[in-house]
Amino acid sequence: TSRNMVRALMCLELILNSVNINLVTFSDLFDSRQLKGDIFSIFVIAIAAAEAAIGLAIVSSIYRNRNSTRINQSNLLNK
Repeated sequence: TSRNMVRALMCLELILNSVNINLVTFSDLFDSRQLKGDIFSIFVIAIAAAEAAIGLAIVSSIYRNRNSTRINQSNLLNK
């Protein structure tokens, strides 16, 4: 199995995008007059963009210090 931090971040982004698809679909299906699901999905997109930027900054910092982006090799909290 591959335990790369960048792949884990990409998987998290895919999960958040699937949440957005569900929000928009169910908002259109059950309550098409109000835009609650659409507006909430915009907030999720903004949070996902911030999460991706912060996550990639953390990964690049770990790579500069450890020369590895493998999840099982980053035991920074143990020291």
